[in-house]
Amino acid sequence: MTRTTAPTPTRVRTAIFPVAGLGTRFLPATKATPKELLPVLDQPLLQFAIDEARAAGIERMIFVSHPSKDAIERYVRQDDELEETLRAKGKESMADMLQDNALCDGEAQVRFVMQDEPLGLGHAVLCAADGVLPGPVAVILPDDLILGEPGCLSEMIEAYDRETAGHMVATMEVGEAEVSSYGVLAVTGRDGPRILADGMVEKPDPADAPSRQAVVGRYVLDGSIFDDLRGLPAGAGGEIQLTDAIARGVGTVGLCGFRFTGTRFDCGSKQGMLQATIAYAGQHPEFRDTVIDARPDMLAAE
Repeated sequence: MTRTTAPTPTRVRTAIFPVAGLGTRFLPATKATPKELLPVLDQPLLQFAIDEARAAGIERMIFVSHPSKDAIERYVRQDDELEETLRAKGKESMADMLQDNALCDGEAQVRFVMQDEPLGLGHAVLCAADGVLPGPVAVILPDDLILGEPGCLSEMIEAYDRETAGHMVATMEVGEAEVSSYGVLAVTGRDGPRILADGMVEKPDPADAPSRQAVVGRYVLDGSIFDDLRGLPAGAGGEIQLTDAIARGVGTVGLCGFRFTGTRFDCGSKQGMLQATIAYAGQHPEFRDTVIDARPDMLAAE
């Protein structure tokens, strides 16, 4: 009797959100408020990431958090009591907005796992291993805000082809002086928005960087990433680096970058957060005039 092996699923059903970081660059604000809940104008960073995953058809969302950041789970899950209070006060539209933002069990499967120690992004992803659905997985870093339609993750999933490359990373071209702040692809060719690569280097010296294609916070990764993370030694900064695990699997599953069409803001920095707030406000008619009016004042203040 011949045994048939089930084909490896290729649909991306799970997204991992690493949200355990302490956000020290935004102290004192992050002493009480997780950085992922800091608002870009009127919307928390995390909500942008959740909406992006929703739009991409993600079925299960796994939040890798820290015990000190219980506010994230309170934010993510539906709060029936608060919604009822708002409705009783006649604030129907506000209650509807909270209901729309919250993740309900009927809409998406929600999991929370804890990363007790800051051992790196690779370790955070590995913490989620037991909860992922079969097939490739997405990783979304909420403090990398990418504004645009369609969303970056939707674009990546649409372009994902496991036969071409099992690991896909969002990339953008950066200046030579900036490459030392990113993982950088060793580029071998291009296929439309896909950038073929045979490796990547974490935070290289500009003189040694294999390209200027920098990896930013969106990944679609073959399920083998978890095997490559297990037992991986600490890398740059003494942490378990996700880029090291991706590089380990290049020869087996392949690697490509993806040039997304949206605009990326590094909201892990104060400058990036301010830029994102101004850009997002400028997209809304009720705020656009305020942004325009404020610019001459800011220039005069200098």
